[in-house]
Amino acid sequence: MNLNYPLILGSKSPRRKEILTKAGFEFSTEAKDTEESYPEDMPHTEVASFLAEKKAKAFAEDEKYTDKIILTADTTVLIDNELLEKPQDEEEAFSMLSKLSGRAHQVVSGFCVLHNGKFEKYSDETLVYFNPIEEEVIWDYILNHKPFDKAGAYGIQEGIGLTHIEKLEGSYFTVMGLPIHKVYQALAGYSNG
Repeated sequence: MNLNYPLILGSKSPRRKEILTKAGFEFSTEAKDTEESYPEDMPHTEVASFLAEKKAKAFAEDEKYTDKIILTADTTVLIDNELLEKPQDEEEAFSMLSKLSGRAHQVVSGFCVLHNGKFEKYSDETLVYFNPIEEEVIWDYILNHKPFDKAGAYGIQEGIGLTHIEKLEGSYFTVMGLPIHKVYQALAGYSNG
């Protein structure tokens, strides 16, 4: 897709970069540190798109991005209406993965497109079914993959994400961190074909 303006992926995530590259987009990558808080009373399914928009707002403050398309994203994991954020340490990662073991959970990836001061935010949801995971397998995964940069303490493309996910209802790429089918539709409005 040929976009009419330069595209910037506002993320440090190698997974989002990989998805966007494989989808055929030309872009550069820049990330701004953003404080990831959200209102306590916000419905948990809206947090990902809220944080994606918050990340985009960090770019909106700088004039050098005015004639560029900024794409930001965030991913959340929900089980029993509890938000599982990025684990702070090994114990928290173990606790999260133990909760997900043998159960279904929701993954919500939100993204925001910013261009010339206009914000458009979107989100997509996938239901993920995990087979039961043995304790030693969880510890092995944590020690070898260090999933501290991932909501819910796992990546679908590695370790127990590969070996213990039974099925998905929704998009694989939403779980990976970027619902590329929706991103493609959103960016089509900035293309001349």
